[in-house]
Amino acid sequence: MDDQGRGPDPRPEGAPGEPSEPSAPSAEAVPRPLPYEGVWRFTAPAVDASVPQARHAVRDLLYRQGVPVSDDLAQGLLLIVSELVTNAVRHAAVLSPVLAVEVAVGAEWVRVSVEDNHPYRPTALEADHGRTGGRGLLLVREITREAGGVCDVEHTAGGGKVIWAALPLKPVRVP
Repeated sequence: MDDQGRGPDPRPEGAPGEPSEPSAPSAEAVPRPLPYEGVWRFTAPAVDASVPQARHAVRDLLYRQGVPVSDDLAQGLLLIVSELVTNAVRHAAVLSPVLAVEVAVGAEWVRVSVEDNHPYRPTALEADHGRTGGRGLLLVREITREAGGVCDVEHTAGGGKVIWAALPLKPVRVP
């Protein structure tokens, strides 16, 4: 990201709606990062055991870095991580034996993403009340919307996909 993870826009570089030629701020105008700002990425095998491991790793990272998240926001982020990793394990493992989890924290937002090498781009389906499962991406979108955040699914240069959700660090009232 051109802004080194700072600022109000948590979208990855090249995301829809991002200016194609951002103006470069002067060195004096670039604020110093806060102690909790940064980007962390780890990989895990696409197996069931990776779901709680990823959730615990993200929880521990937020705590260790001192990210100012409320309990509600932290629980929402951890549920999003669980759902995204579960989806990668269940639906992408055959073509992507390894997945990547990334946590990016800016001054005003926190973004979690899960990347795999499977080309299928999932969509949030309306839940069939007669079956279990199938509501993960719908749940991710609802948690994100309620927090005043944004989420999306994007293709990677390698032919896979990354699914991300970014939530503001300060509560936002969404009608």
